[in-house]
Amino acid sequence: MAESIKKDLVIIGGGPAGLSAAIYAQRALLDNVVLEQEAVGGQIILTSEVDNYPGVPHTDGFSLVDAMQNQVKDLGGDIRLESVNGISKRDDGFVVVTSENTYLAKTVIVSGGATPRKAGFEGEQEFAGRGVSYCATCDGMFYRGKQVFVVGGGNSAAEEALFLTKFANKVTMVVRKDHMRAQASVQRQVENSEKIDVMYNTSVKRVSGDGLLESITFVNNVTGAEVTKDYEKGSFGVFVFVGRVPASNLLGGLVNRDDHGYIVTDDRMATNVPGLFAAGDIRQKPLRQIITAAADGAIAATSAAAYLGQPVEG
Repeated sequence: MAESIKKDLVIIGGGPAGLSAAIYAQRALLDNVVLEQEAVGGQIILTSEVDNYPGVPHTDGFSLVDAMQNQVKDLGGDIRLESVNGISKRDDGFVVVTSENTYLAKTVIVSGGATPRKAGFEGEQEFAGRGVSYCATCDGMFYRGKQVFVVGGGNSAAEEALFLTKFANKVTMVVRKDHMRAQASVQRQVENSEKIDVMYNTSVKRVSGDGLLESITFVNNVTGAEVTKDYEKGSFGVFVFVGRVPASNLLGGLVNRDDHGYIVTDDRMATNVPGLFAAGDIRQKPLRQIITAAADGAIAATSAAAYLGQPVEG
């Protein structure tokens, strides 16, 4: 049986939060490792254009995360592609079991992120990042003067639809039921907006196009009737807001989570379990962006260092 690897800190997740945590952990002289199951960077590498990360204008997700990864390596950080199968608490820390190794960690930062829930229409995956988006804050500016469709009827969908009116000339909400689930005050704003229309009892069945979107097909959920609308290539976009899925299941009942599965932390990223921290989109928070994930990672690593009695950056 292979010997367990001892670490001051194990960081689970190699997105912006995890990489930021690794940078701060290295500077605090913590013996740490970043574990990423798929590709370093997570969801960010699928983003074709990033214009809202301070100091790095007009870049893309892959380039930005590549710079972060290189910075970790330049500082001597250790990044490994290993899938985490389980994590458990013991008296002197944690046991993190992966596809390759077993780690004995004094502290752990969970930064596995959250993925947008898919709506499930045809062409959704094919056109992700090329007409289909899951983040109005990230991509809204690319639809100045264009038509956009917002899939969803909850608070997030309504709020994002209102945000998109700053850019698009027309916003159409596509709601599968005969009513929205958004709060009354938000619904009122939607109803009072001259730029927003709402299609009730409707779902998107498919999107298609040659490289960029050219058509969208709707289905009436009551009658089953279908309607296809054709547009000039690239002149419209589809924003999907039907929820997000945090990667918190591997923790089971170890930490407190909210009704949606997001890990509950304090402002130092500490969970209810001493020595276990959470950072980035996996935790309960008001804004999920690259910059807030990076900030979370910095705070979590600094908190882990303080927990271990190490000096931290002022």
